[in-house]
Amino acid sequence: MVTAVSDDMFTDEVIADPYSYYGTLREEDPVHWNEKYQLWVITRHDDLVWLTRHNELFSSAVFKNDPRPPYPTIYDSDLGLYEFVREYQSRQFIQHDRPAHLDMRKVVHGYFTPRSMEEWRPMVKDVIKDLLDEAEERGSMDVMRDFATPLPLLIIAEMMGVPKQDRPYIREVAEKLLYVGRGEPWRMQNFSEGIREMIEYVTPLVEKRIVDPEDDFISVLAKGEREGVFSREEVISNSSLLLLAGHETTINLLCNGILSFIHNPDQYDLLRSDIEGMYVKANEECLRHDSSVKSITRIAAEDVELRDKVIKKEDRIRWFISSANRDPRKFEDPDTFDITRWPNAHVAFGAGIHHCLGATLVRVEGQEAFKAFAERFDSLHLDTTEDQLDYQPSITFRSLKALPITWN
Repeated sequence: MVTAVSDDMFTDEVIADPYSYYGTLREEDPVHWNEKYQLWVITRHDDLVWLTRHNELFSSAVFKNDPRPPYPTIYDSDLGLYEFVREYQSRQFIQHDRPAHLDMRKVVHGYFTPRSMEEWRPMVKDVIKDLLDEAEERGSMDVMRDFATPLPLLIIAEMMGVPKQDRPYIREVAEKLLYVGRGEPWRMQNFSEGIREMIEYVTPLVEKRIVDPEDDFISVLAKGEREGVFSREEVISNSSLLLLAGHETTINLLCNGILSFIHNPDQYDLLRSDIEGMYVKANEECLRHDSSVKSITRIAAEDVELRDKVIKKEDRIRWFISSANRDPRKFEDPDTFDITRWPNAHVAFGAGIHHCLGATLVRVEGQEAFKAFAERFDSLHLDTTEDQLDYQPSITFRSLKALPITWN
């Protein structure tokens, strides 16, 4: 079937409401060839899970193995910047296939076990309390600026041994790195500048940890270099990756989740009626209903047939988590925000061998954040109009630019 839906995934309408656009594809053409950007768009839950479980067919080494220019197009004068970006990105462990990916992940996995992440819960609760105390003194807040950004940034920076005074700078650089999923033709200028700044910042931290390791995550990566698993360049690139990924997904979870509660005050009242009994389920539903990450990209390692379509070797593939998490074949009333939904088989963290390394940390931060809001505020309200809410023009992240709120 050839659907009549436009192939432009970067329009304002699609960015603002990905659920209608990708939902149409999911129902009419779930394995859709996007002619405009020359890639396959996968939108059903079962297909996404199948792809993640057949990593031998769908390579994660996209920047290394994809010889084509980026999409949407960039300025010809920036193609050299793109080659620099490709080389840098290809050093990250998430951009490797087995066996290299497994060896790299083993180095870092022990740091992110559920037990290890639980040890950070008291600090998460303390940071949340301080941030909400400050917000209450002001009488209002921009959730993005005043709460969702500083909370995970403080935690991941602490984990990685980044000095407190440097953390605002890390966020400033991270915002440039987010241009990777955007569509502006000049985006490589911002993205490559962010990479260079992150390399310059992280390199001396890594060099220090190689000689004098501490109890932080950069020291874990440095140990990987000493053991011959990582090169120095890979340690630096993966340190940068974890600084970005370690806070960006939580930022979006918190903003999108609070907005879901504002749009569904009955669910907020339900959470407040039994906070201890509901806060874990509530967080999982926030992860499903308006996921932080919209899509993941892969490249076909060989010809593969899926739903009577032939995905050819080296074809680009992008699977959409936001669509899979609202698939009516998997979820009853999928567009309804329902914090009693259980079990909740969402794929907000992906699946298979590339399941998000920091999923437990994101859960700890989200659980404690929504719990703290429910304990403190009787009700939540937008401090702006709906039409003034704006999202970053990215097909990778579902990210509000701001979320001003008040409360009773």
